[in-house]
Amino acid sequence: MVEQFPGKARFVSENFGASKLAERFGVTRYPAVFVNDVLVARPRDFGFFGEGDSAGRYAPWRNAENQARFKKDLAAMVRRAVAGESPAEATPGDSPAAAGDQPARLPDFQLNDLAGRRIARQQLKDKVVIVEFWATWCPPCGSTLGWLGELRKRYGDRLEVMALAVESPAEQVKSSVAAQSRQIRWAIADAPTAAAFGDVVAVPTLFLFDRSGAAAGVYYGAPPELHGQVENALATLLK
Repeated sequence: MVEQFPGKARFVSENFGASKLAERFGVTRYPAVFVNDVLVARPRDFGFFGEGDSAGRYAPWRNAENQARFKKDLAAMVRRAVAGESPAEATPGDSPAAAGDQPARLPDFQLNDLAGRRIARQQLKDKVVIVEFWATWCPPCGSTLGWLGELRKRYGDRLEVMALAVESPAEQVKSSVAAQSRQIRWAIADAPTAAAFGDVVAVPTLFLFDRSGAAAGVYYGAPPELHGQVENALATLLK
C-alpha cells in the first residue's frame, strides 16, 4: 500500500498496548488499522476473537472477496488523506482519487429518529445539512457530538444536524445521547443509508451539504483542526 504513494505515506507498526491512537479510541484488541487518526478497522471487522464469521465488515476474513474489500477501503482512505491539504478533509471535486465513492449530493434516504419521527431528504430542502456518522464505542465521537449540538444552537433552523449511529446497539445509542442536544436529529443508520453515503467505513465521518443539497465537504476523524475547518465552511455556506 505504501509503495503506491512514494514519499507521501508510510507504514507504522505499534506494539500491543503501546498505541496512543488505540488507547484514544478505546481499542483493547488487535489488529486495529488507522489512517492518520481515523480508525478504519477493528478486530470485530475481521470476525476475530470468537465474535463469529458474520460479525464484522470483512468477516469471514478467509474469503478472498473480503480481503479485497478491505484493501479497497484502506486504499480509498489513504488516497483521501494523501490528496487533501488536510488529512481530515476531502472535498468532492478536488480530484478523482479524493472523491472516491463520496456522494456528490445529499442522498435520498428515509429513517425514523430515536423518537420515532420520520427523517427524509425532502424535509431538508433549502437548508445547510451536516450528517455525522458515529458509534457508541468511539470515544472521540462524544466530543464531536457535543460540538455539533452547539453549532445547531448557534445557527438555528438554517442548519440541520443529523447524527446517525452505526454498529451500535439501540439501547447504548439511547443512553449515549440522553445528555446531548435535543436540537440534533438522532437516528440509527441502516445498511442502505450507510451505503448511500458511500458505504461509511470509519467513524466519526462528517458530511457537509449546501442549501441546494450539493456536497460541500467530507471530514474524517476528530483531529484538532476539525472544528475550525467545518466552522469556516459553514460561515461561507450560511452567508
